[in-house]
Amino acid sequence: MIRTLLVLDGGLVRGALAFVLSAQPDIEVVAQVEPGAEVWGRAAALRPDVSVVDMAAVGAGSRFPCRTLVLAAPREARALSAALRYQAHTCGFLGHQVPPDRIVAGVRRLAGGEPVADPELVVAAVKRSNPLTEREMQVLQIAATGWPAKEIARELCLSPGTVRNYLSRALSKVGARTRIEAVRIARDAGWILQ
Repeated sequence: MIRTLLVLDGGLVRGALAFVLSAQPDIEVVAQVEPGAEVWGRAAALRPDVSVVDMAAVGAGSRFPCRTLVLAAPREARALSAALRYQAHTCGFLGHQVPPDRIVAGVRRLAGGEPVADPELVVAAVKRSNPLTEREMQVLQIAATGWPAKEIARELCLSPGTVRNYLSRALSKVGARTRIEAVRIARDAGWILQ
């Protein structure tokens, strides 16, 4: 039996998908929850084999406690790359609009250790390339918390001047006027996590 956790916005969608999955002889829905920070603690306690999650839930935890099928819209495809960079071997992704039987098949494939990828999302993800270096993305990711350059420098073992240089280059590369705007652009493009 494939123990499955649903972490999706909207009770109607969650309930409908739970009904479809529960009708399968080899899938058991162990819980249905809204995305939120406490989700992954609950998931760890429930010990599901697979979680089916909205893109909104991806930012709620840095590491998924089980194999995870992410449902995303094409406009969110770039954001998937940031999440998958850390755990590509345990994640799959499908479009929000796929028929329920594709989600059922995705749950089974992930549970069996097979990759799951929606070709439409893959195409959307590669349309816009990332101009930022790895270090610029790290600096922007931490800057998103609101920390000043001095704190970012301490966190990354850099000098404050070096952090300011990275921020300046990142702003220039993404066409932003402020740090806040650069973070928004980078998040929207999926270059840093939400």
